[in-house]
Amino acid sequence: MTSLDDPKLGSVERPLRSLAGTVYLPAAAYGIGQGAAAPVIVLAALELGASAAIAGLMVAIVGLGQVIGDTCSGQIVARLGERRSIIAASTVAATGALACLFAVGVWMLCLGILAVGLANAVWGLARQNYLSLAVPFEWRARAMSLFGGAMRLGFFIGPLIGAGAIWLIGTRGGFVVQLVAIITAGLMMARLPDPPGAGAVPQPMSLQAVFARHRRLLSTLGTGSLLLGVARSARDAILPLWAIHIGLSPAIASLLFGIGAAADVLFAYPAGHLMDRFGRTVVAVPSISVLGLSYLLIPFTTTAFTFTAVAVLMGIGNGFGNGVIMTIGADVAPETGRAEFLASWRLTHDAGFLAGPLSIAVCAAFFPLSVAVFAAAGLSAVGAVVLKKYVPEYTGKRSATTKDG
Repeated sequence: MTSLDDPKLGSVERPLRSLAGTVYLPAAAYGIGQGAAAPVIVLAALELGASAAIAGLMVAIVGLGQVIGDTCSGQIVARLGERRSIIAASTVAATGALACLFAVGVWMLCLGILAVGLANAVWGLARQNYLSLAVPFEWRARAMSLFGGAMRLGFFIGPLIGAGAIWLIGTRGGFVVQLVAIITAGLMMARLPDPPGAGAVPQPMSLQAVFARHRRLLSTLGTGSLLLGVARSARDAILPLWAIHIGLSPAIASLLFGIGAAADVLFAYPAGHLMDRFGRTVVAVPSISVLGLSYLLIPFTTTAFTFTAVAVLMGIGNGFGNGVIMTIGADVAPETGRAEFLASWRLTHDAGFLAGPLSIAVCAAFFPLSVAVFAAAGLSAVGAVVLKKYVPEYTGKRSATTKDG
């Protein structure tokens, strides 16, 4: 593990400063690309002749790609190392963005979106693995939270930049922004060498072997990770649906959603600081609890003001948990097979991100929307109980050891 005095990480007081240009700015750039592309996926599918239902499902393909990517990203990073994995993932993501930009049919757009999702899995794992190796334990949560916050900042800014590109060159302007952002982020991070302890592994562990070796951890703490993923991602489906339900226009709904999302960015560093000082539970449990409370309040919102208040509360809950899953994963990852384990750990959370919007959509199709909202609240409550029980069990010993030492 790199020490606090390592010149590559800067001074003892600011060990994260030297990572700004090679980790955090690239993360923001990559997030800008994802944020610029997100609003135009549905529009591009409709232009290509997709039905409204099919166009809506296209958004879930990014999550599907990430889940599929999680099944092999650990082996890729372990075999290639972080730097070469980033280059490979950026190349695949750029190819996917090009396919979306020049798609002549829904099938081509689908393949492009899937490629970006696959690349996201490798890209995210390589950065998480790098930070877990290069940053001292005492600063780990702040490092992970800043990384997550940088991505969310980019995702917040991306639609604004994308709107300008759309105004200039049409609907697919968002994909142009995405392509430029992917190339920029890839070039910036390709300059960073692999940290000590990383590098090529001739025979990486398979996903099945990882799950067999860490069965209890992934089935208990991993369930909490999955439920937090569901709680986070369900809002992307619930907020727009409820906004339409109470009669808000799409433009107003999008603006109010953006206001709520701004809270994600504001709570990135404070959450990391609290985790480094008081442990992971102090952030994980309140984060999912606030999200659950927000879902309980949504059915009682009937105006733009009350909807905005709940959207902001939901953004606070989501932002307060910035980086907590990455931090916990780094805490419990073994020294041997670290990248492969982290890929399996990310799979639990990304599966929740995929399941959240899909389950809400299915529930809303057969029941009143309020039932779907209360279901999200119930799953959040279960997740809070699971995290409260298992986060201290798996991370408490190391945190206590670090404080005492």
